[in-house]
Amino acid sequence: MTDPSEGMADPRLQAQGELSMARLALDDGELRHAADHVARALVYDPVLPETHELLAALAAHPRGGADLFPLDQPVFLGTVVARAHVLAARGEPQQALSLLVSAQCHEPGGAWADVPWTRDPALPARLAPDDVSMLVMRLASKLGDPVPEEERPPLRPFCDLARAMCQAYPGHGAMLWTSSILMRRVGATGEAIGLAARAESVEPSFHAAMALGYAYRAEQRYQEAEQAWLRALRFDPGNLALHTDIGELLALAGRPAEGLAWVERALQQDPHDPSAFPTACGMRFERDGDLAHLVALADYLRENPGNGHADGVLTHHSQRMYWLGHIPSPSEAVINVLRQVLADDGPQDPGGIALTVSAPEPPSALMAFAASLGVSDGVTITEVPEPDARRPVPEVFADGPVRAVRGGVWVYEGTAARPAVAPPSQAAVQAVLGLAGHRWRHLPAAYDDAVRLSGLGLGDLLGLLVHPPVPDEVPRRHRADWIRSVQAWTCLGIAHHRADQPWHQSERRAVLVDLAYGPEDWVSEMALAAMIATAWVDPGVRADVAELVAWRFMAAVQATRSRPVTVLESLALLVRATPDVHPEVRSLADDVVAPPDPRATA
Repeated sequence: MTDPSEGMADPRLQAQGELSMARLALDDGELRHAADHVARALVYDPVLPETHELLAALAAHPRGGADLFPLDQPVFLGTVVARAHVLAARGEPQQALSLLVSAQCHEPGGAWADVPWTRDPALPARLAPDDVSMLVMRLASKLGDPVPEEERPPLRPFCDLARAMCQAYPGHGAMLWTSSILMRRVGATGEAIGLAARAESVEPSFHAAMALGYAYRAEQRYQEAEQAWLRALRFDPGNLALHTDIGELLALAGRPAEGLAWVERALQQDPHDPSAFPTACGMRFERDGDLAHLVALADYLRENPGNGHADGVLTHHSQRMYWLGHIPSPSEAVINVLRQVLADDGPQDPGGIALTVSAPEPPSALMAFAASLGVSDGVTITEVPEPDARRPVPEVFADGPVRAVRGGVWVYEGTAARPAVAPPSQAAVQAVLGLAGHRWRHLPAAYDDAVRLSGLGLGDLLGLLVHPPVPDEVPRRHRADWIRSVQAWTCLGIAHHRADQPWHQSERRAVLVDLAYGPEDWVSEMALAAMIATAWVDPGVRADVAELVAWRFMAAVQATRSRPVTVLESLALLVRATPDVHPEVRSLADDVVAPPDPRATA
């Protein structure tokens, strides 16, 4: 269906304009043109009385009726709604209701059913409960669970009709349990429980028990939900999706071991069940925190890309972890000062700010400091402790797998860093602005989304790292995080550079390694993140990436013996996000990010 109302500032004025055109067409005997304008007016404002008056005139016209609103392809939303109202007027409410449900499913925010005929007390007697229950289920399946409160008003006519149908047909089980599902989704959980319980009483069935269990779960009455679903299982003992639902329910109820046992029983029957396998991965990760469970889920999702449940489970757990779902904020001294200065994003004058730090900090942090305050300098570095953060890692930590760094994006003149590459093209800027600032669902999704940057040249990609675009509308207090987002997406774009080359001999690996093992910087973090994302989607590179990440982290740990390493915790979090990393390295990373034990200073 097509909808012309999108983006209109004043829909009612638009509707009235369409009605004026419709009246002119009707005066000229152009009924079809008049009908087109009325259909458009309905989309702009589906409850405007003048629209329905003119629609009634077209329906009653000797040459009018439903044929004025044919369901041609492509189907226009307003035509569907207009045809529904005309059919209802001529005594065909069942077909009319079906069309309104279609419109509501297509555009849930429209008040398509808020009309007198749907509220007619005599309407239920003219409808078939079998058909209406299917329509209610169709509508409910398209809605959020639950629907946000502000989005519920357009659904009230359907809820009121469902209630009226349940009252008119109190012994119709399907009408009761489908209405229960609808009520639950619009937040009427108590009513949903009552309807589903009545459905189980008058006509026990799998669906009635399921609806009751869902309604109990919505009110966190987990024990009663469990009992309802156990009754449902008697109707369909081999239903593996229900095994999974029961497992998830028990986990919610604080009984995770019992819940996982239910899910694993389902996997015994089908090791790759589309419901049970993702849920088991998530529950196992909740149990022991082993990243391998989420990696297994990502591998499963790669083989089953249409499995929304698997994507949802991976997203849920990824969003709770740095790097898997979002980028940690920086912690440099200059950034901490920046946050204090811009605490309220007020009109502070940065002209007098002069900051002294005891050691070089990441050039990107200094760049973010300048970009946020609109200054070109203002930071003085008093000394350069060893190991020198300005030098590539192999020059100060020779035991790792990387023997040399060919180049980088920063060059130092004393303690001052400046970009070593040219600014990116405007096309590259526009491409990265389409991604910057957006959180990814999980790392495989981020890798896939970054393919949008694969058409950029390497020069443009490197230029984006040290000349990141920062739109004026980005608040100054958020610009550091914005720059990190630009750099992260850019490195993910580098991970797609010349993707036809085998990883170990590829230019993309060489560039990312140079960035990761170059001078200590945010870019180092982002390059490692891009390699880790590659490992999530390509099992063949996991051992290599795990080694590269581990040695870069170990170099930072060694450096902390003699100087601060501002990116250390972020590198530790990257280790925790890396598939197949050595357990001892993972344990050290856990120690770095673990909160201090208060007993140690008691």
